[in-house]
Amino acid sequence: MNDVMIWLRKDQAVSAAAVIFVVGLATIGGFLFFEYVLGYPPCPLCLDQRMAFYVSVPLAALLWLGAGHGAARKVLLLGFLVIAALMLWNTGLAAFHAGVEWKLWQGPTDCSGPLNSLGSVGGLMQKLQNIRIVRCDEAAWRMFGISMAGYDVLISLFLAIAAGFGAKVARARPKPE
Repeated sequence: MNDVMIWLRKDQAVSAAAVIFVVGLATIGGFLFFEYVLGYPPCPLCLDQRMAFYVSVPLAALLWLGAGHGAARKVLLLGFLVIAALMLWNTGLAAFHAGVEWKLWQGPTDCSGPLNSLGSVGGLMQKLQNIRIVRCDEAAWRMFGISMAGYDVLISLFLAIAAGFGAKVARARPKPE
C-alpha cells in the first residue's frame, strides 16, 4: 500500500487520472446498482447524465496508463481538458435536473410535462398497457435531502476539478528530451 501511495505522490498526473477513474467507476457502479439491484429506473435526464461518465472513465484509464508510461504532455493535457469539459457540462445538466426535481423550473416535456397526445380510445388503452414513464420531476431517492441528481452535481464538479488539476500538472510536465 505504501508503494502505491509513493507512486501516486510522485506523479500527480497519474494521481489525477487514477482519482477520476476510480471515482467515476464507483459512480457508474452506483447508478447501475440503484437501477438493477434496488429497482430505481432512470429517467431520460438521468440517462443523459451518464454519458459523461461513459466517456470520461475510459479516457481516465487511458490517461492513467499513458501518464505512467511517458505519454506526451500535449496528449495528457488534451485528455484532461476533455474530461474537465465533459464533467462541467454534466455538472450543469445535473444541476438543471435537480432544479426540475425541486420544481424550480420546467423540465423536458417528454419526462415532466403533461400527457397531451394519447390518440384515440383504442390507442389510449394500448398505450396505457405498454407505457412506463419515469418522470424527471420526481426524485426517486433522496439522502439528507439531496437527490441522486444533486449528488451527481457534487461528483461531477469534483471530477471536473480533478481533471483541471490534472491538466495543470500535465501542462507543467517537463518536455521529454
